[in-house]
Amino acid sequence: MGSLPDAIFERSAMNFWRNIPAPIVGLSPMDGVTDASFRFITAKHGRPDVILTEFVNIQSAPYAPELLLKDFTYDEIERPVVAQIYGRSPELFYRVAHIVGELGFDGLDINMGRPARKVAPAGCGAALICEPDLARAIIRATRQGLQDWYNGQSLKQIGIRPSAIEAFKAANRRRRDSDALAERRLLPLSIKTRIGYDRIVVEDWISTLLEERPSAITLHGRTLQQGYKGSADWEAIARAADIARGSGILILGNGDLLDMADVYRRVRETRVDGVLIGQAAEGNPWLFAGKEHVKRALRGIGTVAPHPAVSLAERFDIIIEHSRHYETVVQNHCFFGMRKNLLWYCRDFDGAVELRSQMKHATSTDDVARILEHYVRGVDSPPPQSDRAISNRTESLSATGV
Repeated sequence: MGSLPDAIFERSAMNFWRNIPAPIVGLSPMDGVTDASFRFITAKHGRPDVILTEFVNIQSAPYAPELLLKDFTYDEIERPVVAQIYGRSPELFYRVAHIVGELGFDGLDINMGRPARKVAPAGCGAALICEPDLARAIIRATRQGLQDWYNGQSLKQIGIRPSAIEAFKAANRRRRDSDALAERRLLPLSIKTRIGYDRIVVEDWISTLLEERPSAITLHGRTLQQGYKGSADWEAIARAADIARGSGILILGNGDLLDMADVYRRVRETRVDGVLIGQAAEGNPWLFAGKEHVKRALRGIGTVAPHPAVSLAERFDIIIEHSRHYETVVQNHCFFGMRKNLLWYCRDFDGAVELRSQMKHATSTDDVARILEHYVRGVDSPPPQSDRAISNRTESLSATGV
C-alpha cells in the first residue's frame, strides 16, 4: 500500500470540495451531537455546504456493522455528506474505506484531532500528531482503499462477512428505496486535526499532511492538551493557510465561530478556504442560511447582517419535527438523547427557562408537543397570530405523526 502517484490526487481533486463556491461553510462533526436527526434537520433548514458525520471507530466496522450503521445513517438531503472515522490501524482504515464507498458517501474524513479520553489515550485522533509516520501510513492506506473500491474490489474480497455486507445493502435500500448499488466514484479524502499536541507545531504538522495530498484539511485552533479550553488560535490557522497556498489543497478553520459575522471576519483575516461550524449550530439549524451573505460580502457585494430572528412558530415546528425524526430514525431504547437538543432550542425568548425545565423530563414527541401547547396556552394575553399557529401546528403534528 505505497503512496499513489500525483495523477490520482489530480483525479480525486475533481470532487465536491472543488464545486462549492468559496468560502466553504460546513457543519463540523460533534461526538454525541451530530447524529442522523441533527444532521437531517440542519441540512433541511440551514443547508450547510458540507456535512460530516460523528466520528466512528474503525475497530468495530468489519465485525459489528450495526454499530457503524447507527452513526453512518444519513439522508440524501445531507449531500455532500462525508463519513468521518478514527483509529490507528492502517489495515482497518483500508477496509473501512471500502465500506464508506459502498454506503454511498461523498467523501471520507480521517479524524486526527479529537481529544476525547476514549480516543487520544488509545493513540487515535489528535495523538497521531505525535506519530507522523503512522499518520502518513493511515492516510496512504485509506487512499488505497478508496482507489481499490473505485476499481471494483468488493467487500467480500477484503474479508467482510456476508451478514455485514447484507446490512450495508439494507441501509442503502432504506435510504434510497432502491436496490441499486452505490456509484463507484473515487471519493475525496480529507483530514480534521489540531494545531498541535501539547504545543503548537502547525508548520511541521501541516507540511507533513500536505505531502500526502488530501483534498482538504480542517484545522481546529487548539492543541490536544487544551481540549476546548481557552480561545482558538486563528493566527496559527492563518499560518497553515499560508503554507498550503498554491498546493491545491483546501484549508478550513474551526473553533469559536459563533455566527456568520465571525465566519466573515475569520475568512477575511486568515484567507482560509472555508470553515466548519460546531457548537453554534446546536439548537440553531437555520444558522447556515446566512452563508450566502458571507460569500457575497467577501466578493464585495453587500454586508453580513445578523440573520433575522426565527419566530416561535417556526422554532416550535422544528422542535416537533426534530423530535419525531429522532424517535423514528435514531432512538434506540429511550428519548433521553433528544433532550439536549430540546434544551438548546429553548433559549433566548420569554419563558425559555421554564420551558427548558419541563423539556428535561420529556420522554416522547407527544410529551414535547404537550409541553409546547401548554406554553402557548399559558400566555396571559390573547396569543398573537404566530402563537395561534404554534398551537394549531403542534396539535396537527402530534395527531398526524409527521
